[in-house]
Amino acid sequence: FAAAIRSAGVAVTTDRTREFLRASAIGGADDRAAVYWAGRATLCGSLDDLERYDAAFVSWFDAEPALPSGSDQPTSSTPQAPLDQVDDQRQGDDAGPEVRAAASSLEVLRRRDVAALDPAESAAVHHLFATLRPAHPTRRSARRKPARRGEVDLRRTLREELRHGGEPARVRHRRRSARARRVVLLVDVSGSMAPYADSLLRLAHRLTAADPSATEVFTVGTRLTRITRAMRLRDGEAALVAAGQAVPDWSGGTRLGESFKAFLDRWGQRGMARGAVVVVLSDGWERGDADLLGQQMRRLRLLAHRVIWVNPHQGKTGYEPVQAGIVAALPYVDDLVAGHSIATFERALAVVARA
Repeated sequence: FAAAIRSAGVAVTTDRTREFLRASAIGGADDRAAVYWAGRATLCGSLDDLERYDAAFVSWFDAEPALPSGSDQPTSSTPQAPLDQVDDQRQGDDAGPEVRAAASSLEVLRRRDVAALDPAESAAVHHLFATLRPAHPTRRSARRKPARRGEVDLRRTLREELRHGGEPARVRHRRRSARARRVVLLVDVSGSMAPYADSLLRLAHRLTAADPSATEVFTVGTRLTRITRAMRLRDGEAALVAAGQAVPDWSGGTRLGESFKAFLDRWGQRGMARGAVVVVLSDGWERGDADLLGQQMRRLRLLAHRVIWVNPHQGKTGYEPVQAGIVAALPYVDDLVAGHSIATFERALAVVARA
């Protein structure tokens, strides 16, 4: 049920799901009203979530009577069937076609190509970006922190013995801590990527919001533009407007080799790409020198911890990476993943988190 609420556009976390289960256990899992109010109090985080929650609740539990309004008190005076009986009834032949229509429609929308959506569907998909939960990859730091096991922390152990008058005391341990690894996003905003550029920038904004200090965002086309400051705005729509104002070559030509060279010469070689996870979001269509792109990808691979290429056409029926640009870049790419729908964006973020 929590997964269905999440598919409806409500940002349901693991902690909220756990609290929902606890509240349902206290109120009674066989009481529909108690379950409704338990979910409303724990799974919803804002007023905007209430309408989505009510629709998904009705779809999931197939409630016949009207749900209680926000001003009414929850009541259990009406006999309710236990939830396990409701589930058993749904497994019958008569309940076959009625399979959570609201959640199913959102699930279908999550898998639709963002370039093929109408305006209404695009607006719905924009709300689904809030359900993405990106996580930054980590790396071991030189700093140590207290731990239950690991190498012996001599300094803390000696201090512990001094507090006990020199008598043997508990041995203290430490281990190397982890810190977020820098992620650099190179987003293609050329003409061939115009149908996907808006969604890819929204994806970049979600990743930046996860850790602004460890994320850098650039757009590539006929030139290179750094839009990290715009992506750090908390409001997603404002971030896209600021990025649009900063990018002078929107829907222009494609010169990936020259743009990558500019990035490496000015920022990457100096340290931004060293040990970082570099994510290229492009279809690989190169109108410039493909050999130059291959040379710059080789430079990038030598600097970066991992290079991930997100291609909106990867995984589509009949697609083969035969364009000169992508062919020149592939030998230096660690992961080639799809990126044309919310579902593929989730998988791409998972690849980044594991890098």
